[in-house]
Amino acid sequence: MTSTVPAPVARTADGHALQAVLLDMDGTLVDTEGFWWDVEVDIFRELGHRLDESWRDVVVGGPMSRSAAFLIESTGAAIDVASLSVLLNERFEARIADAVPLMPGAERLLSELARHNVPTALVSASHRRVIDRVLTSLGPERFAISIAGDEVPRTKPHPDPYLIAARTLGAHPSRCAVVEDTATGVASAEAAGCRVVAVPSVGLIPPAPGRTVVRSLEDVDLRFLRSLITPMN
Repeated sequence: MTSTVPAPVARTADGHALQAVLLDMDGTLVDTEGFWWDVEVDIFRELGHRLDESWRDVVVGGPMSRSAAFLIESTGAAIDVASLSVLLNERFEARIADAVPLMPGAERLLSELARHNVPTALVSASHRRVIDRVLTSLGPERFAISIAGDEVPRTKPHPDPYLIAARTLGAHPSRCAVVEDTATGVASAEAAGCRVVAVPSVGLIPPAPGRTVVRSLEDVDLRFLRSLITPMN
């Protein structure tokens, strides 16, 4: 779905080559990756099964259908993917009913992007019902669009979510900076042709061409994101 020939990168009207910033949600902007795992552990305990801690790296950041299928196959639990997905969403929504904790640096970064009118998208593998709940804490006005995992033909690690986000914002993927916290999300953004900033939440993500790994969002600001996109004059 993405072109193999990079488009020329010219400067925008404000003198910068960066056209848009695309942000993951769970584990990147909000500290909820642990919530998902806790919910999964609780549900499978009620089903009579114990989840292996090593499986956490497998299910983190992926689409719910993939995570649910993996956990069912690994445990042999007597539940189907559709029923488990409903339970996961319901329990997760209950966990975030009061407030969603933001990751360090998230509030500052979102405020800076909004202040400079940088087109910004929320791109998540979570379902729409969950995204809309989290947006009440993040501030929906800070995002031009949001992409949910149950609204795209193929969600992460496929490139579709980021390609759709870039196209909707009128941006070329090569001129978009993506911030992700998992290997699954990084794979999705890189497959779309975006420049990626990885802020690992669970598991290691090594640096690679076109990818920068940082300690936390506190190390990320607009100047840094703009530096990732090099204009061709």
